[in-house]
Amino acid sequence: MHPRPSRRSALRTGGLLAAGALLPQLPTGQAYAATSHTGAATDYTGAWRAVPGILDRIRPPAFPRRSFWITDYGAVGDGRTVNTAAFRAAIAACHRAGGGRVVVPEGRFLTGAIHLRSRVNLHVTAGATIAFSPDPRDFLPVVLTRWEGTECYNYSPFIYAYGARDVAVTGPGILDGQARLGPWESWYRDSGPQGADQKLLREMGSTGTPVARRVFGDGHCLRPKMVQFYRCRNVLVSDLAIVDPPMWTVHPVLSSNVTVRGVTVDSTLYNTDGCDPECCSDVLITGCRFNTNDDCVAVKSGRDEDGHRVSVPSRNIVVRDCQFSGRWGGMTVGSEMSGGVRDIFAENCEINPPDFPGRHPVKHALYIKANKKRGGFIDGVRIRNFTGQGVERDTAFVTMAYNGGENGTMPVSVRNIQMDRMAIDGAQSVLRLVGLETDHLRGVHLSRSAFTGIVNPDSVAYTDDLTFRRVIVNGQEVPHRPPA
Repeated sequence: MHPRPSRRSALRTGGLLAAGALLPQLPTGQAYAATSHTGAATDYTGAWRAVPGILDRIRPPAFPRRSFWITDYGAVGDGRTVNTAAFRAAIAACHRAGGGRVVVPEGRFLTGAIHLRSRVNLHVTAGATIAFSPDPRDFLPVVLTRWEGTECYNYSPFIYAYGARDVAVTGPGILDGQARLGPWESWYRDSGPQGADQKLLREMGSTGTPVARRVFGDGHCLRPKMVQFYRCRNVLVSDLAIVDPPMWTVHPVLSSNVTVRGVTVDSTLYNTDGCDPECCSDVLITGCRFNTNDDCVAVKSGRDEDGHRVSVPSRNIVVRDCQFSGRWGGMTVGSEMSGGVRDIFAENCEINPPDFPGRHPVKHALYIKANKKRGGFIDGVRIRNFTGQGVERDTAFVTMAYNGGENGTMPVSVRNIQMDRMAIDGAQSVLRLVGLETDHLRGVHLSRSAFTGIVNPDSVAYTDDLTFRRVIVNGQEVPHRPPA
């Protein structure tokens, strides 16, 4: 007999309210009639007509009504006992039985890597915390993963699933990466030892070294991801607070039918993105809050030659009703986008919300980054009903020369970028658009938007078919520019 978990109103982590349980349960599936911050009904016309069909395909997995309490398998929630074996046994039992919930009750459960299997929902109750070990050895043996867009074998992500169907991590409890207690930050910071391994892996990817020979892990310094679903289908991450990850936080790779819902991310070490769908299709990210030390949501599809080898685009991704506080982009595409990106839709999101202050202000509400080393294409990034304040740099920065271009020669295409009904107070400029003399940026359209507190004029280079319609900047309407 297990005590019923008590419900807590909130938890405090790093001075931030990080209670995933308090976020609204937003509709999915056929609930197309979303509302904007002004309460106006959202319409699905033009390119947005694709969204109802995308949402109709996204169905969070359902699980049998069986529960497997980790304490029945020897787990102790004292914050000191290492419970890796107990998690493994409970997950195995749940999987053998045909699926259900592996339940984490109240307490603080220390563990190494958790590997999920098909038909398993890892459910973290209110008052429960899964605390991950600061010892890298607890994330061995190595597993097949993707590290900054290049496939390799490395330390296991803290929560990992490979080839699973119907798999979930749900709340309202906490996943605590405890990354500041481990060596992870020292590997990255101040030209730490990660740099040599990063360079080696990129060389392996560029020269076509077989993936089986790209083995890192013990003795190396490539930080693991927090939650990664690799080649999975029917994935749910819901209602959790995820704090202090060592690197990217939620990272589905080569997966489809993915829902990330009602999650609060507090990730403030270096290079700790919030949610990075990579080479994924039919993805919904909704009702989430991101306080990050990098991009909040970043759509990716592999890096350089290795991304072209795998050659799977990210497509049909919907982001809605999220709050963005982060060091770089709010809604981001790239820079690892060599496999291509198509049909990204983001709506009803808030930048630097006053009721969810982050450690860093968002630099760009929309940030798209590509270059000729990556190659590939980005076709169709559409955002609307974004509100916010205090954008540190440009409201939208679209660059095809990211990181100085990195001396690449691959053809790259970025086109069909649309921003509608934007309302942002405070930024250096509205648009910074960087196309290339050899590869122009094509089709950037801004409409029905108002910007105040803008310091500088737009900066536009090698951009074709740039249009403005009913756009107000600092009280003055921008002259209408019809399509070329």
